[in-house]
Amino acid sequence: MPHTELPSRASIASRLDALPFGRPHLRVLTGSGLGWALDAMDVGLISFIIAVLAQQWQLSPVETGWIASIGFVGMAIGASVGGLLADRLGRRQVFALTLLIYGLATGASALVGGVAMLLVLRFFVGLGLGAELPVASTYVSEFAPAAIRGRLIVILEAFWAVGWTASALIGYFVIPASEDGWRWAFALGAIPAVYALVVRWGMPESPRWLASRGRIAEAERIVSTFETAADLRRTPPARQIPAPRAVAENAAQRMSALWSSEFRVRTMCIWLVWFCVNFAYYGAFIWIPSILMQAGYDLVRSFGFTLLITFAQLPGYAVAAWLIEVWGRRATLSVFLAGSAISAVLFGTAGSEQAIIATGMALSFFNLGAWGALYAVTPELYPTSLRATGSGWAAGVGRIASILAPLLVPVMLASGGAPLAFSVFAGFFIVATVAAWGLVDLRGRALDER
Repeated sequence: MPHTELPSRASIASRLDALPFGRPHLRVLTGSGLGWALDAMDVGLISFIIAVLAQQWQLSPVETGWIASIGFVGMAIGASVGGLLADRLGRRQVFALTLLIYGLATGASALVGGVAMLLVLRFFVGLGLGAELPVASTYVSEFAPAAIRGRLIVILEAFWAVGWTASALIGYFVIPASEDGWRWAFALGAIPAVYALVVRWGMPESPRWLASRGRIAEAERIVSTFETAADLRRTPPARQIPAPRAVAENAAQRMSALWSSEFRVRTMCIWLVWFCVNFAYYGAFIWIPSILMQAGYDLVRSFGFTLLITFAQLPGYAVAAWLIEVWGRRATLSVFLAGSAISAVLFGTAGSEQAIIATGMALSFFNLGAWGALYAVTPELYPTSLRATGSGWAAGVGRIASILAPLLVPVMLASGGAPLAFSVFAGFFIVATVAAWGLVDLRGRALDER
């Protein structure tokens, strides 16, 4: 007699965890990765554009600092609000909205004639991109099989290197080519957003989120397409498994749950890690082209050094993607953070061209590997009903640091030069290394479906 019972939330989740990696997973991963690369390309481009506008518009350090930071103000708001919206409205809809805002604001940035309008548009660019990363990592983690979930998130984060490399290539070949090179850079940054928007609308909604909202039939159809692609015959469960009760059902409950006795320690630790890593990363990498120019290297040479340093990001991600399922989340994250601290000190004191490139590549390798591990562990800390909220607020707190760092770097450079600035960054990496051990490690375990 055929089994006609509808699947349950628990059976939806267990079937997703049991799937082999297949073409539908690849589509989810690459579609999400496009948005990730756009975020990196935008952040990378602004570091090159600042160096040019400082000369063309004769900007003060305060003005260049605000051009770097204002986008992160938007990102902080976007990450926090975007997470809440993704838990309420779904992951895919928030993706599309953020990319639309980003694309329009980036394209308009190519037409600005002064600092004020550029600051306004940079804020909206940040607002669109701010929700992108935490929602994307939540989305992919909810499709990923349990055995390789961490690895897939690190691979997703590796798209950051693709975007940053694209920005370095544009910075090296396009921006110095003419007086309006920076305008063409903004225009090029807007074009891929159109394609990414089309791709996103063709992607499925998260079945875990659909099931958590009681839309079991829709979740079942999506999971079935993944099983069909993997050539699996679905066997319905012999009995219904009671769905776990949601931890939170509205925005107020989600915010309160982050600081409940169950999640308080992990929330505090993940916020601290995000804050420290953002401060050190954006403080260093936004200003590297400008720091090199201040050291006496011309525009093209400093951009060339930055391009070489950027290439080390991909092997950093590759090693982290392998280790995260071998060592686990906490060990991988802490080792790469410690390596970032050592590399920051060495880069800040490097004197020769060879030392600058070698230590810069080491910093790039360890820092971006740490980012991959951080994005892997963050969505796993929270149950489905507040997963995007928890990830979004962690990223939002981190963005506060990314606002402060570009503003404080000119002060640190004026006081003690690169050695002082990069010693401070190393200190933040050390604090993050310690805080990482307060996180739970769910390597190979099922996500919390409450």
